[in-house]
Amino acid sequence: MSKLNLNPAVVDGARSCAARIAGSVQGFIDRHTTVSTERTVARLLGVDGVDEMESPLPNVLVDRLREAGALDRGCAYWIGSSMLATGLPPQKIAEETALGRLDPLKLPPASVKDARAAVAPAVNEALARIRGQREARERLLGELGEGKRPYLYVIVATGNIYEDVVQAQAAARQGADIIAVIRTTAQSLLDYVPYGPTTEGFGGTYATQENFRIMRKALDEAGSEVGRYIRLCNYSSGMCMPEIAAMGALERLDVMLNDALYGILFRDINMQRTLVDQFFSRVIIGYSGIIFNSGEDNYLTTADAFEEAHTVLASQFINEQFAVLAGIPECQMGLGHAFEMDPAIEDGFLYELAQAAMAKEIFPDAALKYMPPTKFMTGNIYKGHIQDALFNLVSVWTGQSLQLLGMLTEAIHTPHLQDRFMSIENASYIFNNARHLGEEIEFKAGGRIQERAGFVLGQAEGLLRQIEKEGLFSTIEQGKFGGVKRARDGGKGLEGVIVRHGDYFNPFIEPMIDGGGAR
Repeated sequence: MSKLNLNPAVVDGARSCAARIAGSVQGFIDRHTTVSTERTVARLLGVDGVDEMESPLPNVLVDRLREAGALDRGCAYWIGSSMLATGLPPQKIAEETALGRLDPLKLPPASVKDARAAVAPAVNEALARIRGQREARERLLGELGEGKRPYLYVIVATGNIYEDVVQAQAAARQGADIIAVIRTTAQSLLDYVPYGPTTEGFGGTYATQENFRIMRKALDEAGSEVGRYIRLCNYSSGMCMPEIAAMGALERLDVMLNDALYGILFRDINMQRTLVDQFFSRVIIGYSGIIFNSGEDNYLTTADAFEEAHTVLASQFINEQFAVLAGIPECQMGLGHAFEMDPAIEDGFLYELAQAAMAKEIFPDAALKYMPPTKFMTGNIYKGHIQDALFNLVSVWTGQSLQLLGMLTEAIHTPHLQDRFMSIENASYIFNNARHLGEEIEFKAGGRIQERAGFVLGQAEGLLRQIEKEGLFSTIEQGKFGGVKRARDGGKGLEGVIVRHGDYFNPFIEPMIDGGGAR
């Protein structure tokens, strides 16, 4: 039974509406590719490294094909055709292309069937490597165990990956279950992935495959020391969504920030490109067993959490249905929400409780991600610590999954070690003492909490019906999410969206979806 007395017909109507919205956009996705999607294909086929100008080889190869107007057939076709003509592996083809000694377009063209067959061994090798990382995670979870949910989720972001390691291992010893490495400022707007270990990030540390490898090794060491598996999180968002998802899959990340709309609304990346890229990134995430975190909490930084709560729920429904299309099981859906109502509102705690309980009831098997109060932190760190305690209480009461802890020094991505410890201690104390609170308490029939949840659900369904009628692109243009308006043909990266040729193929989508957890 619903503790909130939610109308199941309204829930089903909202979910069906979101499914039709996602399905209508999927038709556009299936007709297009992007430069970042094709670079991801190249990476998964084995292309890595940089040229003499430190340009990533996947960029060099894909840019060459795009400039020639040939990328509409897909990077996999040209790599496969070049392999047949030269006998070289994908990495060598990219290196020779970068040096100007080979031009894939001037080689004898192969049939699509033969090109598919040529890349098949590299495809199988990539899939096997990702499966191996998934199996390693499952083995370590079996051997070491893990913390109880809600997982204690903290961040590090010194800018130097080696200092991040020190901070992350300290956090694991303090009791953290998930370490998120914040990316350097504005990396989401770079149309390439930096290469190698980095030590000079600002406000965060560059997301690179080598940095992922370094941190994964460090957390495995810490996990062995403390006797539980420590999860690693980074950001699969921005201009390189699928590339970073692939890097995370290859290096055994466990959680990745990945939202269908975030890049559009908060980074002004073209909506067409973002929606195409989010599909392939999520296909990879689903296959690799990674939990994705959507970014509905960001709406509440630009819109009022009380008045616009229904937009958070509507976006959760849409993110869920885009994930279903990519083959992601519900247990890997970290749908996002946040404790962000103005603390001056009377009964604000009750409304926050209603929102969190509603998310849990509507998405019962999702790995819900709950964000801390930050918008109304006034500089009084002691008041902030109390707000964090209320946030922690709501989380354990309603059975959330991933709890990004609030910190006394909230504005510092790498807080003082003692402040991180105090936040972990705060959450651990409340989680332990209120572990089964939600099983013991029911909500008053027709009371404030039930009424609030029913009202927000009704508003969300109404918004979803409006979106279905007008189209997702038009809705975003009108600023219905977070009060942010974006133009369909505007933003960064529109030039990287390409209409697919009839012979186009991406050799990873079908086997990844068929082999993912949702199937």
